[in-house]
Amino acid sequence: MKNLLPRIEISLPKIRHNARLLCQLYGSKGLSVMGVSKAILGDPSIALAMIQGGVNFIADSRIENILKMKQAGIVTTFVLLRTALSQAESVVNIADISLNTELATIQELSYYAQEKQKIHRIIIMTELGDLREGVLPKDLVKFIKKTLAFPFIKIVGLGCNLACYGGIKPDSHNMSKLSVLTDTIEQEFLIKLPIISGGNSANYQWYQKSSEVGRINNLRLGESILLGCETVNRQVIPGLYTDAFRLIAEVIESKDKPSLPSGEIGRDAFGNVPSFIDQGIHRRVIIALGRQDVLISGLQTSQEIKILGSSSDHLVLDSHNKRLKVGSEVSFNLDYGGLLTAMTSRVC
Repeated sequence: MKNLLPRIEISLPKIRHNARLLCQLYGSKGLSVMGVSKAILGDPSIALAMIQGGVNFIADSRIENILKMKQAGIVTTFVLLRTALSQAESVVNIADISLNTELATIQELSYYAQEKQKIHRIIIMTELGDLREGVLPKDLVKFIKKTLAFPFIKIVGLGCNLACYGGIKPDSHNMSKLSVLTDTIEQEFLIKLPIISGGNSANYQWYQKSSEVGRINNLRLGESILLGCETVNRQVIPGLYTDAFRLIAEVIESKDKPSLPSGEIGRDAFGNVPSFIDQGIHRRVIIALGRQDVLISGLQTSQEIKILGSSSDHLVLDSHNKRLKVGSEVSFNLDYGGLLTAMTSRVC
């Protein structure tokens, strides 16, 4: 049977290579790696490639993705990155560790853990400037004290999230603060915190510049494993593949047409008023791919092809001098947004 279109082609050897190189890189200073599978919807084959590359944990923001991987036979320590109170029973049943910031949620986890006579491990996330999730540093001691009172809950670490909502870069200041908070909590409560998760793929530059990493001993890596780049400046990490994922779509029309629409311009299908530059007649190609399938700005094309625009299920290209025939295939690389949306739309 002919290959389905559109489709995502995935190179598991390249993902395995990226995971192995990153585990070696961060492992040289004592950092373990959580392979983050949320962008690929917990695809078991990709998770396995990460594990074969050396990651110590698989982390995902959706409990159903973790369940899918476990049902597929993936054996590792699973970490839930986003814990909802309404899913507490499932979290205790399915995840080995969960990240938490709310006492009400931890109390609910404790209830189900006690009911099942099962210790549930948690990492407390702290707020260090990015203003996504996290307990404020000034509240952390009080928060930990209350958490320690919950039966069948074991605090196994602290963590922070940066370079996501607020775009705040990991640096020596916020990483040192996490180390200080770790020391404070351990001394205050006479406990040992074995996992200090300092961030994500954005931590690469901080790590490369730092001779000492303090108490940080873990990172949560998704994009750098999958797409080979750090996420502060989107620079390629030396030695990594950036093309482990390719989105392939079919040409359904290829004609010479004017570059300027005719008639009175109103709003397009998404409520925008488009504008155009008259560049004369050019080769105009339509691909069977649209906004319902993928974030169009997340598509990366060759220099021979320019994306002109899109609707829900059509992508319009200027193919310049490249003569693309009807039925031929066009290949795109993906950035993180492109990968996330393409996988979520189940193009593959």
